[in-house]
Amino acid sequence: MNDVKKVPDVVIKRLPRYYRYLGDLLNQDIKRISSGALSLRMHVTASQIRQDFNYFGGFGQQGYGYNVEFLYNEIGKILGLDEGDSTIIVGAGNLGRALACHSGFERRGFRLVGIFDSNPDVIGTEIAGLQVLDICYLEDFLSKIKVDIGILTVPKAAVQKIAERIVKCGVKGLLNFSYAELNLSQDVAVENVHISDPMMTLSYRIRRIGNEQ
Repeated sequence: MNDVKKVPDVVIKRLPRYYRYLGDLLNQDIKRISSGALSLRMHVTASQIRQDFNYFGGFGQQGYGYNVEFLYNEIGKILGLDEGDSTIIVGAGNLGRALACHSGFERRGFRLVGIFDSNPDVIGTEIAGLQVLDICYLEDFLSKIKVDIGILTVPKAAVQKIAERIVKCGVKGLLNFSYAELNLSQDVAVENVHISDPMMTLSYRIRRIGNEQ
């Protein structure tokens, strides 16, 4: 396999989509598929699919295509889903609660181990089988339990300081749902999720459709 560091980010971002589609194929009991057939389902060119997979060794066989189960498992390994990532959520409001209760967490190999908040009305309540802890105990918790990913669903004004606290405890990955761009050391992986961005993109596309009619 090629060095993952050399794989373009745009390719890495497509891997979860491949993983989802291959999972659907497995559920349909489809054993193998060509790059052409996969391209029709995903609306990605067959050459793009082959090029993406070639970064990791190719996976396909000429005249056969791809073994769906094998490819599904290999992409899962590339994404680290076979190892599993322990995860915490900081911010137990509506969004944090929805994420905690999302069935995709454990199915995708992410293990939710803690939920934190600063609201006295929320602290001590139970979400997804976990008791919401006071954020003042964050460092103590992280000193006892290894956590790979921190999910931040806190207000913009608070997210930088909370992120710094988490990173100081050794957490290497952050999923940031606030509208602030985090300023952290380079050895921390950060994914910023701006929920309104795709909505604004959709608004633009709707108007384009109207103008073209």
